[in-house]
Amino acid sequence: MIVRFANPHMLYLLLVLPLMAAGYIYKCRQGGAAMLVSTVDGVAGAPRSVRYYLRHVPFMLQALAVALLIVALARPQSASDNQSVSTEGVDIVLALDISTTMEARDLRPNRLEAAKEVASKFVMDRKGDRMALVLFAGESFTQVPLTTDRMTLINMLSQATPMMVDDGTAIGSGIATAVNRLRGSDAKSKVIVLLTDGENNSGSITPLMAAEAAAALGIKIYAIGVGSKGTAPMPAIDPWGRKTFVQAPVRIDEELLRRIADMTGGLYYRATDKESLSDIYDRINSMEKTKIDVEEQIVYGERYYPFVLWAVVALIAMLLLRHLYLRQIP
Repeated sequence: MIVRFANPHMLYLLLVLPLMAAGYIYKCRQGGAAMLVSTVDGVAGAPRSVRYYLRHVPFMLQALAVALLIVALARPQSASDNQSVSTEGVDIVLALDISTTMEARDLRPNRLEAAKEVASKFVMDRKGDRMALVLFAGESFTQVPLTTDRMTLINMLSQATPMMVDDGTAIGSGIATAVNRLRGSDAKSKVIVLLTDGENNSGSITPLMAAEAAAALGIKIYAIGVGSKGTAPMPAIDPWGRKTFVQAPVRIDEELLRRIADMTGGLYYRATDKESLSDIYDRINSMEKTKIDVEEQIVYGERYYPFVLWAVVALIAMLLLRHLYLRQIP
């Protein structure tokens, strides 16, 4: 696609085409070589040959060749964009509670599945960031270290289940493991998104100690307490050893989560359903923006070669017609 001409002033030469046409018409009206005969009655009704209808084609080809050469002299060019993108990403660790209470059905289909679905969308929206996944229950471990491979992280997130570690809620251990993932990070913004549905009851590190370590390293913690208010269908084992669900009080240590967020410069949110959980992740996503600088360079490429080629073709065709097929008596 042609976007500009390097020598646009050369296009004024196209004004010579009307002059060529006027000269040709004048020449045709003047007539060519003539021969006197006594009468034309014998050929007056004769059919006209193909040569008669092609007699103006050489001039048209000549005019076309001149026009194409003028356009070529104007140097048509096309543009292509070269974008140099530099990102100043955010390093984010998702710390997800996978204790058995995360199977409670006050969120659909349950707390854990709802959290995984919403977190996966959050991951896909964080282009240019490095992200990690930490899972915790009675203990904590790193499921995915910091990476820009979002599909791998989402795949590992989808496989998270309460059966992966001993049961319990070690919030302090979860934060500490996440902090360790970010300890050597050079990113200007380091964030932990902590999601839990209970109270700290396991682990050797208290949540406030872990939060102090995060604050010392400039790591911000967004804490999310997930669960409805009042009671919720909680997983339980009946007398026959079968899994069932019973209504039980929802206990979330909101005061602790709020203190963790305040100590690190983050915020605390309460998600009582899947919609509010999605809104919370959207808010975090809008607050922790990735800086992207785009430097655009336009490179122009020459596109006059086809015009020269077709001009040569038109000239050759004109010469062949004029001197072979439409040859005239001088």
